[in-house]
Amino acid sequence: MTLQWTVVALFLYVEIGIILILSLPFVSAQRWQKVFKFSIWDRVAPFWNKGFLTMIIILIVLFIDAVREVRKYSGAEPNKEAKLHPNMFDHLHMKLFRAQRNLYISGFSLFLWLVMRRIITLINQLASSIGTGAALQTQAENANQAAKKYMEDNEHLKQAMEVEKVERKSAEGKELLQKEVQKLKLELESAGHALKKSRTEAEAMRRQAQGLTQEYDRLLMEHQQLQNLQQGSGDKKDQ
Repeated sequence: MTLQWTVVALFLYVEIGIILILSLPFVSAQRWQKVFKFSIWDRVAPFWNKGFLTMIIILIVLFIDAVREVRKYSGAEPNKEAKLHPNMFDHLHMKLFRAQRNLYISGFSLFLWLVMRRIITLINQLASSIGTGAALQTQAENANQAAKKYMEDNEHLKQAMEVEKVERKSAEGKELLQKEVQKLKLELESAGHALKKSRTEAEAMRRQAQGLTQEYDRLLMEHQQLQNLQQGSGDKKDQ
């Protein structure tokens, strides 16, 4: 194997190892994204696209060269010299085998190089989507909490309004009760004045009755005295 194909084979093994590492199930996409955000990748980023395209061109050239070699040795037919020299036929088969090996190496290297680039892109997209999903979930939770808080505040406001209505009704009831009590006090005072007045009138009538009784007793006594005097004068005349 020549030096260039040895390098391509090593490059193929490195690609296989990197893809296997990127495919490990216990390493999440977010961790890979953190790894890709290291400062060393920021330094390599300006040369990454150029290196990627350069490697694609090199692999395509090697792949085309390998295809040409395969066609060259696969279309060769044994001639008279090959029949005279049997080792030359084996040499042609060996060259065809090497050309096919180089074709597979370059083809798989090119294919895995594109696959590796795509895997890295998908890992970044997956990590971004996971981060966006987590952010959206956090926003949704915050929105749910805000909605619950709003509903609780609305419920508290309703309760406060009901309490205020009850207080207003109780205040109105107290005011009406106070008015009724005041009215009853006024009526009681009026009844007290009327009772006092009636007592005064009754006392006056009692005194008047006593006066009339005394006057009647006095007149009765005078009338009795007059009768006694008349009887005394009549007895004297009879004598």
